[in-house]
Amino acid sequence: MLSLSSLPSVVNLVLFVAAASAIWFSGTRLTIYSDIISDRTGISKAFIGFIFLATVTQLPELVTNTTGAIKGNAALVVNSMFGGIAMQTAVLVIADVVIFRQALTFYAYRSANQLQGVLLILALTLILASLHFGDIPIIGHVGAMTVLMAVFYIISVGLLWRYESSEQWKAINIPEEEKIDRERHLVEEHHSISTSALIWRSFGASLVILACGVLLVFLAETIATQSGLGSSFIGVTLLAISTSLPELSTAIMAVRLGAHSMAISDVFGSNLIMVFLLLPTDVFYSQGLLFDAIDRSAKFALVAGILLTATYLIGLYMRSGRKLLGIGLDSWAVLFMYVTCLVAFYHLR
Repeated sequence: MLSLSSLPSVVNLVLFVAAASAIWFSGTRLTIYSDIISDRTGISKAFIGFIFLATVTQLPELVTNTTGAIKGNAALVVNSMFGGIAMQTAVLVIADVVIFRQALTFYAYRSANQLQGVLLILALTLILASLHFGDIPIIGHVGAMTVLMAVFYIISVGLLWRYESSEQWKAINIPEEEKIDRERHLVEEHHSISTSALIWRSFGASLVILACGVLLVFLAETIATQSGLGSSFIGVTLLAISTSLPELSTAIMAVRLGAHSMAISDVFGSNLIMVFLLLPTDVFYSQGLLFDAIDRSAKFALVAGILLTATYLIGLYMRSGRKLLGIGLDSWAVLFMYVTCLVAFYHLR
């Protein structure tokens, strides 16, 4: 069987660019399909972003995390999962840059986004609180907390579905959707396609994101090793770009389509699904309790995720349209805290 490490570094680099391009193309198309399906079915863009887009963009992480768990790399997997929460939240800073006039959180007027952020903070806080008491096995080596967090995610989905069907309050002075002309034409080109065909195309795009996403992670690890970067900051950054690319492509296209609530829901939903993925990871990790592998770095990553989510929650409630150098004030705060957390994180390692 051909190993990536046996290929020349130039070939792996070309494969990396090709896989990244495939993910970007599939992610943008998937967002377009989701936007049209939302308009046709009446399902809110916030809910579709939270459930559908978030699930698809997390599929590569599901495969790579379970693979790492099978190999017994629990500490690496847990740090990757919790570190990815802060990283994916920071993706919204880039999405904010794409909007020309006012801040992202000004346009994201769906109150479901606030509920999603609160549920995410609650989930991360529960994990942090549980670490003071420790986990206990309930089914073989599977811990009670991973099962509890999976149940929490299912309950959260139910709450959001119920909230969306009977929204209790809405924002006033709702801004008009801001769409870039090229992306508007892309949506109009697909309006003649039936809803069932769009669903099938969404399924195909999801498979591409899954396959290329997993390949991208392995390519990033191989390139980092072949280039001598190893586990250095640049090597880890390359891996970080690989794992966050699906969220980045879908979030950027969502804001370019004017579906700002979908972009935020995609990120918040991806982060909450990461909590759910603790259960399958724990199932495949046979060397003990997964929560025992949560070290100081992973705890700090959880705190960083709470801080960044809370900052965007403030922005969603305040709905200030002010921008500084093309970026919303809340995004500037998130960017500053994320960079600070990165520096602190690498001093902890």
